Amino acid sequence: MLSQVYRCGFQPFNQHLLPWVKCTTVFRSHCIQPSVIRHVRSWSNIPFITVPLSRTHGKSFAHRSELKHAKRIVVKLGSAVVTRGDECGLALGRLASIVEQVSVLQNQGREMMLVTSGAVAFGKQRLRHEILLSQSVRQALHSGQNQLKEMILVTNLDFHDEQKRRNLNGTLHELLRMNIVPIVNTNDAVVPPAEPNSDLQGVNVISVKDNDSLAARLAVEMKTDLLIVLSDVEGLFDSPPGSDDAKLIDIFYPGDQQSVTFGTKSRVGMGGMEAKVKAALWALQGGTSVVIANGTHPKVSGHVITDIVEGKKVGTFFSEVKPAGPTVEQQGEMARSGGRMLATLEPEQRAEIIHHLADLLTDQRDEILLANKKDLEEAEGRLAAPLLKRLSLSTSKLNSLAIGLRQIAASSQDSVGRVLRRTRIAKNLELEQVTVPIGVLLVIFESRPDCLPQVAALAIASGNGLLLKGGKEAAHSNRILHLLTQEALSIHGVKEAVQLVNTREEVEDLCRLDKMIDLIIPRGSSQLVRDIQKAAKGIPVMGHSEGICHMYVDSEASVDKVTRLVRDSKCEYPAACNALETLLIHRDLLRTPLFDQIIDMLRVEQVKIHAGPKFASYLTFSPSEVKSLRTEYGDLELCIEVVDNVQDAIDHIHKYGSSHTDVIVTEDENTAEFFLQHVDSACVFWNASTRFSDGYRFGLGAEVGISTSRIHARGPVGLEGLLTTKWLLRGKDHVVSDFSEHGSLKYLHENLPIPQRNTN
Repeated sequence: MLSQVYRCGFQPFNQHLLPWVKCTTVFRSHCIQPSVIRHVRSWSNIPFITVPLSRTHGKSFAHRSELKHAKRIVVKLGSAVVTRGDECGLALGRLASIVEQVSVLQNQGREMMLVTSGAVAFGKQRLRHEILLSQSVRQALHSGQNQLKEMILVTNLDFHDEQKRRNLNGTLHELLRMNIVPIVNTNDAVVPPAEPNSDLQGVNVISVKDNDSLAARLAVEMKTDLLIVLSDVEGLFDSPPGSDDAKLIDIFYPGDQQSVTFGTKSRVGMGGMEAKVKAALWALQGGTSVVIANGTHPKVSGHVITDIVEGKKVGTFFSEVKPAGPTVEQQGEMARSGGRMLATLEPEQRAEIIHHLADLLTDQRDEILLANKKDLEEAEGRLAAPLLKRLSLSTSKLNSLAIGLRQIAASSQDSVGRVLRRTRIAKNLELEQVTVPIGVLLVIFESRPDCLPQVAALAIASGNGLLLKGGKEAAHSNRILHLLTQEALSIHGVKEAVQLVNTREEVEDLCRLDKMIDLIIPRGSSQLVRDIQKAAKGIPVMGHSEGICHMYVDSEASVDKVTRLVRDSKCEYPAACNALETLLIHRDLLRTPLFDQIIDMLRVEQVKIHAGPKFASYLTFSPSEVKSLRTEYGDLELCIEVVDNVQDAIDHIHKYGSSHTDVIVTEDENTAEFFLQHVDSACVFWNASTRFSDGYRFGLGAEVGISTSRIHARGPVGLEGLLTTKWLLRGKDHVVSDFSEHGSLKYLHENLPIPQRNTN
């Protein structure tokens, strides 16, 4: 077997030829002709992405979000990654996916290097499978129009012999300069065993005994920005994966080794997780960032490398910079623990916390407004006018917030633990259904700092733990409002129940914390809501993606009412999700004084009108025709369309609406009731402004959002929407077998009266 391996030393460069490389006999020693090298603009169907890649090597990245700036990257493919699960061959589909990802990153202007598993990965298989691996990867990279790649085998001598090290370094730099992806491997068929305990002897020495140490040595030698180590586990756990209490470590810091218990090594290959961690820490010390992740999972392996480079929370990220505060995982655990303590408080105690928060909003008004002023100054010129209006706080807003919070406090007296149903199953066997908190809520909101105390008060009243993720444009306002919330919570020792996420967590990463979060509530743009609904995996999302609210003006509408209702619905606060976006006019009202009054009022209010297709057909000179009848403008813009009757209006709403809020204006009670019963939206009104669709105006005190989902909570979601139920069964040695056909007991299933709780 050893005779099949051809080995030669690295030779210095000349002007025309690349150096000779050590290679297996299937390739022979050869040189690459410049004529075979071609520049390629696009190899994959994934779009070309332009990112700033220049950086000075010497210090590793402090945060995941900085990984997108990595210019030079080493990807180490573990033995378990390149072989099938049954160890009877290569995982060719997985390899093809990895090759495509490497090509995508290379086409972005990055310099890529691969370190592949060696012959030892195949165990009982013959060394020729190592050759097949080299051929497979090489052929995949060679396919299409991509650049020719080279397989390079190295040993310790190539790093410790100064001349060979310079030759190796020069070879790799020249290959990268020519847009070639080198594939590097330890020549484990001929290399002697590494000296014991010689893995880490300082930053300048690491023994190349496996591909983990090789990848680390190569990364530091080549001044690489990022080393990605792919294995068959999700990353580094605090105890062996598969054990009951094992938790994935998101970020690992030097010195944390004592908190980790390492298990056995991989099913194939020479190194285990302990070897990977040692190599990663050595590379980190040498200025290279490291991520250890799973390269075998079928759901993520197709994009694991590109996800890591994009800064997504994948695997374990090694960092030398510890954050000032807790990680988001720790915050989730604190919110869970604090929420459970909050739920055990007496209703009066939860109400006292909310009353104290309401008082703080008015007592600390000047400090809140000063922080908000900083946000507004920093956002000037960067945010659109509607978003600036949402960002702004005022004395009147704070007073309204305080009033709403006191309403919540009053309604919270009979929320958690309320008995909904009592049933006597049998003698001395009674069943109760009671209300309980949902658990931990994640509320993501944009540009609206007033949302923070509202949502916090509802979470407190319902006994839920809360994670808050606000937009960076409201950072100063959110910070002081959260501090006041925690001050209020402290009066009963539950300060940690409400957490503000200030780390650089991407929303998509937060939506993956399915073991910590029970419900996600987005409050922001329709794009934000859609992104969260798409990103949330296994976590329910409550909310609406759009607020396309309609108002139908019937032929029997009152002239005096119509203009007031249209003005209030559209012009009072056009950025709100409950603002009017489409006005439906009965065709008999065209060219009538009522219609002229509506148009005149809209002109006075400087509302830009977009004509629907039918409305445009009635006009000689029409306003700009609407691009889409399914548009949420969020500004002083309005679509006007003509309908034939109430049924036509209902059909239009069902086709183009968002099931948010829809209104009929008419004096005909029968027509109004028909509309109210047949429009399938969360809120349906008769002769009332769309702007009434609001938790505060409904008397809920506040809302966490407006839900258009078809779940237990729909429309403005207040306190009741944040509760679920559990069943309590109290018996005396009851067993199911007693109720069998020949048993001694019979089911009674008697409804029992529900006790009334004292809410005074």
